[in-house]
Amino acid sequence: MPLTNPAARQSLHHRSIHVQGYKRDDGLFDIEGHLNDSKDFDFKLQSGVRPAGESVHSMWLRITIDRTLTIVDAEAVAEAMPYPSYCDQIVPDYKKLIGLAIRPGFSAQVKRLFSGTRGCTHITDLIGMVATTAFQTIAGQIQQPPEIIPFQLDKCHALALDAPAVARFYPQWHKA
Repeated sequence: MPLTNPAARQSLHHRSIHVQGYKRDDGLFDIEGHLNDSKDFDFKLQSGVRPAGESVHSMWLRITIDRTLTIVDAEAVAEAMPYPSYCDQIVPDYKKLIGLAIRPGFSAQVKRLFSGTRGCTHITDLIGMVATTAFQTIAGQIQQPPEIIPFQLDKCHALALDAPAVARFYPQWHKA
């Protein structure tokens, strides 16, 4: 078990997030994310009661990327939401992802486009997970020239350019 045994407790809320990457026949890549929230009890909303186990939120996001991690298409769907016919009005705005490249500065662009009332909190949360899954999806699918630094280096503490892991596995890129 990865965590220690918890104290006695009662389950109240379930959030599941599933993200999957696909290689398309046309050479592009689809990354799809789904976020689902439900309660273990009947949940009173201003828009009505949501029965236990029924989705409070069910949000989808698909981006299509090319080999350079540039978003060439995007689609969002709000399938279940607390305020039907209101929450889902923002989903067309997620087409604004088209043209963005998943590179340094991507998160700042997403924040500028969709933070606060400019987006749906849940769909916007999916963007980061879909973006990191895009890296995992194309890993091994594209041969990078050996003179270009591998994309994963200097993106986390284990792969900092001065880290022991880089010295061991990527010595040509290690900085003492």
